[in-house]
Amino acid sequence: MKIALLGYGKMGKMIEELAQERGHHIVLRHNGASFIKDFMGAEVAIDFSTPQSAVHNICSAFLNGIPVVSGTTGWLDQMSEVVSSCLGNHTAFIYASNFSLGVNLFFNLNKKLAAIMAPHGYKISLEEIHHTQKLDAPSGTAISLAEDIMPFTHSNDWALEGNKTKSVTNALRIKSKRVGNTPGTHSVSYKSEEDCIEIIHTALNRKGFAIGAIVAAEWIKNKKGVFSMSDVLALQP
Repeated sequence: MKIALLGYGKMGKMIEELAQERGHHIVLRHNGASFIKDFMGAEVAIDFSTPQSAVHNICSAFLNGIPVVSGTTGWLDQMSEVVSSCLGNHTAFIYASNFSLGVNLFFNLNKKLAAIMAPHGYKISLEEIHHTQKLDAPSGTAISLAEDIMPFTHSNDWALEGNKTKSVTNALRIKSKRVGNTPGTHSVSYKSEEDCIEIIHTALNRKGFAIGAIVAAEWIKNKKGVFSMSDVLALQP
């Protein structure tokens, strides 16, 4: 498969290495938001660029009929524009806050557990731990976990623990920690006075994120429409 990399930072370079190991060819490496004149015959584009350039890059690929897998965060207020461009150009799109196959299985487990626990009055808390170079908090993955739990609770929002600028009554609280070189740990806890039920996902390295993006790219080739990692992994809602 011929792949265009939109964004050639650490993640782009790791995707390149692992994609080549799987027999794929990187035909374009693009940084920034400059106009892409030629996608060099790419069959799929993988976007790990920046919030400032993501929408331009993604829509440029769509204009060329190229499906896109995107893991760039910080631009989702423009999602409707991207979806319209995808559908209008009869191609395909997958966005995920986290492409790790394990994390997406964890997302599915999280929703199922939330539904099971809903009638029983447990107190819910979430925690995420990442490396000290990660500046945003909470992580996009933690927010996705919270948003998947909310429909089964009286909460209609999440709030970062200790953040007084976002104080929401009955919000799901997310604790964020920054420790060393931790790739990423996410936990969801249900506590009562008698016991605690907890699910945890721990990333051992960053390869899982890159492999998941490549698997999604392999899956989306020649498809049309807007999809999610649940579609890629054939997970039941």
